[in-house]
Amino acid sequence: MEPDATILVTGASTGIGETVVRRLDQLGYLVIAGVRQPADAARLRATISPRIQTIELDVTQPEHLERLPGTLAAMTGRRGLDGLVNNAGIAVGGPIEYLPLALVRQQFEVNVFGLLAVTQACLPFLRVARGRIVNIGSIAGISTTPMVTPYCMSKHAVEALTDGLRLELADTGIQVVVVEPGAVKTPIWDKGRSMLADAEGTLPPIALKRYGRRLQLMGKLLQANNLRAVAPDRVADAVVEAIEANPPKTRYLVGADAKIRALIARLLPDWVGDALVRSVLARMEKTVR
Repeated sequence: MEPDATILVTGASTGIGETVVRRLDQLGYLVIAGVRQPADAARLRATISPRIQTIELDVTQPEHLERLPGTLAAMTGRRGLDGLVNNAGIAVGGPIEYLPLALVRQQFEVNVFGLLAVTQACLPFLRVARGRIVNIGSIAGISTTPMVTPYCMSKHAVEALTDGLRLELADTGIQVVVVEPGAVKTPIWDKGRSMLADAEGTLPPIALKRYGRRLQLMGKLLQANNLRAVAPDRVADAVVEAIEANPPKTRYLVGADAKIRALIARLLPDWVGDALVRSVLARMEKTVR
């Protein structure tokens, strides 16, 4: 891909998205950053580069999605769109037995349906440029963690969506890739811990009796993971490789934890993997007060 190629990055305000925008701009790409707030757009241009083009893009808002094709046509002209990095995402947690369905639907609206809606809007422009789609998935799409089941569900869906797009678009020249990080130091997990704390405060007594200790443990694990997590730059490295490699790999695992969990999921029977997870969590729960 040419260095001055045009690439749209969703969820560009913070974390992985902001880091990817910075890296691509440094490499000479023409970046369109999708943000939800005008203040974030101004901050990105001020702190990264005035070359960055920004668009207001909440992937769950129909009016933003309806405007997207016209905006892209004005920004890219006849050249089309060379790349799309689907990064926008949230994390919903809590015991699936008691989680309101509205929260689970919100998880899918952002991580799955929003990703698909943006991709559909961009595909006419990607076809012109024979561009590339890079979906930010997660090791959670391969290996499920209890108490963040909705997030894992959504990332499993991203895996299937990526596979389907790759197969259906094979004859168009558009290549489709998924990047699968493990723990990454981003604000999404701060929000995830906050959501777990909120869930703990609103669950009925029977739910707290059944899951309270596990919720406390998962909150501590998320905090510990964030301390040991890889920097967003590692994910940006994988995104750049996914964009520039010819041909790219279909999947890019990022982080030692992602590689270990993927290996366990591939090699061990489910009952063995389940037993390992339950054993580790049971021992750790004893340390929760």
